[in-house]
Amino acid sequence: METENSLLQSWQQSAYDYFAHMMTDRTAPYPCVPGVQGFLQDSLRFGFTGDPRSEQAAEQFADLLKDYGRISRETGPYASLVVFFDTRSFSSETTIDHYQSVFWSLIQRIHELDQAPWPEHVSPNPDDSSWEFCFDGEPYFIFCATPAHEKRKSRQFPHFLIALQPRWVFEDIHDGTAYGRKLKSAIRKRLEDYDSRPPHPSLKWYGQNDNLEWEQYFLADDENTPPKCPFMNRMNRIQR
Repeated sequence: METENSLLQSWQQSAYDYFAHMMTDRTAPYPCVPGVQGFLQDSLRFGFTGDPRSEQAAEQFADLLKDYGRISRETGPYASLVVFFDTRSFSSETTIDHYQSVFWSLIQRIHELDQAPWPEHVSPNPDDSSWEFCFDGEPYFIFCATPAHEKRKSRQFPHFLIALQPRWVFEDIHDGTAYGRKLKSAIRKRLEDYDSRPPHPSLKWYGQNDNLEWEQYFLADDENTPPKCPFMNRMNRIQR
């Protein structure tokens, strides 16, 4: 979508401008190398929705993701969908825990709007290492940033932000390739410099036996993780 035009509201333009600066700031290089490359190569796509607590925002988000899934492979090797949510009505005192609840509620609601079957090769159980969020048959890695994050600067953003990367982006980026291992080392080093703290212990490779993808979607400022994944797959409810 076109991001710099008179059709954007002021908060939307401000959110995009902040993101663009974050991706191109050479004095403090953003840790996600593929994300930065994707921005520089025009592989990222952007969307805006309303208050993430509203049903309208969930419906808008679901529509954006469905449309994106159809064109993502045409956008470049470092594809991502970045969605900015209007949080102007949120209090400045809103906590990370509250944003975390908003995040999982939103993910659950767009799952309920998904009319496609869950992919057979992806476990419907979040406690399985092969699980990851899927929508319209496409598996995604999800990243969330909020205004409440302070210690983990890499997860701080003036508005509620969700970025989704299709799983196919990581086909050559994993622990089984020399490129993947080299990239992981570079990202970890940049992450420590950017956040001024060790990476969260939940950050691991997809498919590792001890990895749970959902734990990486929303990271707290400290090293804690929820005791159980808040997401409930429709298939699990049917099986029960």
